[in-house]
Amino acid sequence: MTVKLSDGRSMPRIGLGTWPMNDEEARQSVVLAAQLGYRLIDTAAAYGNEAGVGAGVRESGVPREDLFVTTKLRGSQHGYDAAVQGLEDSLTRLGLDYVDLYLIHWPLPERDLYADTWRAFVDLRERGLARSIGVSNFTRQHIERIVAETGVWPVVNQVEMHPGFAQRELGAWHAEHGIVTESWSPLARAGKLLGDPVVTELAAVHARTPAQVVLRWHTQMGAVPIPKSSDQERMRQNYELFDFSLSPDELDRMNALDGSGRTGGDPDTHVEL
Repeated sequence: MTVKLSDGRSMPRIGLGTWPMNDEEARQSVVLAAQLGYRLIDTAAAYGNEAGVGAGVRESGVPREDLFVTTKLRGSQHGYDAAVQGLEDSLTRLGLDYVDLYLIHWPLPERDLYADTWRAFVDLRERGLARSIGVSNFTRQHIERIVAETGVWPVVNQVEMHPGFAQRELGAWHAEHGIVTESWSPLARAGKLLGDPVVTELAAVHARTPAQVVLRWHTQMGAVPIPKSSDQERMRQNYELFDFSLSPDELDRMNALDGSGRTGGDPDTHVEL
């Protein structure tokens, strides 16, 4: 299952998140995930596990061209020249010639370098070092600025999203402008939504796990979730989402859980090194 990006490329509808794995955990998890059918692998320079992810890609037995590898630029490498160096550094750690998707990890508006950084991303795409380019944790205003200054839209915005923080207004705006919403922390921190009575009831109705119900909600909302797991059985369960669906009434019940708010950083104030 894939979703079409606005640049014409395709992206898998579910991926493996790797935060906060170390290199060895990431290597093992990527190999397991690939064997189970995952094709989207998500990492970041700030995670400190790009070398492990790259090793897992090579050891997976899956051809490189069949995997969709995403990494992200760390905050300390904002700015044109630093961003170019940032991707070159990531590719060295990954042991890859290119990434399928490169994201600005956070906008860091106080530093006011994200527009120059985006110009570098456009050029990195033209050089083929990143097949597609996007952003992470950007607000509508941040995206409108980089588009105004470059004319280039991101194909993805990876944001915190889960039923307690559904981001429906932002998601609708993304859809209007051809941006795919990718969900980090899709089960909320520590999976705190998994014990909610609505979620557990729907899990029982569909003979699924609570995590599968929440992840299916993401896909039906048009988002691409990237749940983190190093457990083979949970990975398998998380991947098996496309042979059942939630009814419109069930989606309404899930949407009614919205309101608990963020569990992670605020894009307007977050500081990342």
